[in-house]
Amino acid sequence: MTLKLHTYTLLIIIFLNYPMYVFKGRRGKGNIYVWASGDGGEADDCNCDGYAASMWTISINSAINDGQNAHYDESCSSTLASTFSNGAKDPNTGVATTDLYGKCTKSHSGTSAAAPEAAGVFALALEANPDLTWRDIQHLTVLTSKRNSLFDAKHRFQWTMNGVGLEFNHLFGFGVLDAGGMVSLARQWHTVPARYHCQGGSHTKIRKFTSKSGIILKLNTDACRGTDTHVKYLEHVQAVITLNSTRRGDVELFLTSPMGTRSMILSRRPNDDDRRDGFTKWPFMTTHTWGEYPWGEWILEAKFNTPNQFSQQSANGGGGTQTNSVQGSKTDSTMAASDTETNGGGSSADHDTGEEEGDGNDYETVHTGFLKEWTLMLHGTREPPYSQLSVRDPHSKLAIVKKAHTIAGPDTTGSPQKQSAY
Repeated sequence: MTLKLHTYTLLIIIFLNYPMYVFKGRRGKGNIYVWASGDGGEADDCNCDGYAASMWTISINSAINDGQNAHYDESCSSTLASTFSNGAKDPNTGVATTDLYGKCTKSHSGTSAAAPEAAGVFALALEANPDLTWRDIQHLTVLTSKRNSLFDAKHRFQWTMNGVGLEFNHLFGFGVLDAGGMVSLARQWHTVPARYHCQGGSHTKIRKFTSKSGIILKLNTDACRGTDTHVKYLEHVQAVITLNSTRRGDVELFLTSPMGTRSMILSRRPNDDDRRDGFTKWPFMTTHTWGEYPWGEWILEAKFNTPNQFSQQSANGGGGTQTNSVQGSKTDSTMAASDTETNGGGSSADHDTGEEEGDGNDYETVHTGFLKEWTLMLHGTREPPYSQLSVRDPHSKLAIVKKAHTIAGPDTTGSPQKQSAY
């Protein structure tokens, strides 16, 4: 019992202070934190898990041996990659590992099995190159993960290519980890350039949306050009959002980058019937814009994905649903709209989508939400991240991204700008 209490105390200390360990651990190279994306399945979204959605962790999801997602996989835009776990009907597809009391098991499962596998791969990369920083490991993960034959069994999430040619999926991130590929690239790796943090702009006018009409907010940013926090090449992007609604679990949020990459930063969570707390300054994070240029117009969409009342009651067996805990503030539907504010050289605009949802029958439930604040946070480098790396495979992700960074891209004035060269 004493050992167990000491273990819990140590874990609490680590997770209360883990951002500090990210920067100061391993003699300044940073500790590597690997987090399971979660086993909530279609009923949850890992962007509502503060650790899975953190920039300072590597969120790992599961795939099963035939390439499809596991039935328990949560989708979210913060997942960086996947490894293999169980999830098929075949009972022999579990993960073999050590068990309690010196025994073995073949039934280890879930993303709780996938994350330790990823940690093992990262350990191999660190063995090959002990100088890798916490950010180097994330870059290596993006560049060496493989799409292979991974697919969403229910065809909800397709593979999509971002603005610099990197494929991603809301279930699998940038693909399944490739230990050999990561170790090989780690051996020739050069530490990525310094990282900067830009508040790209904010939108503080309170906007109402309903299950009949969503809203679209637009924000133009120069990515803090001309300041000490200028970002040119993206790593993580956060949409820090405050909103309340009459049913939090039916709210969906989408963020589209200036290069056209659309991330679902919040999906429907049918078991979350909160109508009081909402989200308060919650940092929804996406990795899908990795390597892109951040300046230009960012678009945030907020809408309800609400089944009609009859369908909802049938799905819930006529009863209530369990509320997932997300810290927030009380709903205040009487608040008046405030003036719009902008930061980081940004400007904002908004309008209703005019989309009509529902069939207008007697069972239709109309929900209401208030998006009170949206702040865009851009995190990345000022220098091209891979300029010092040589390309050995012309078809590799490294080659694709480096080529994209050599193509003239528009700067904030619309003139061509050459980013880097091989």
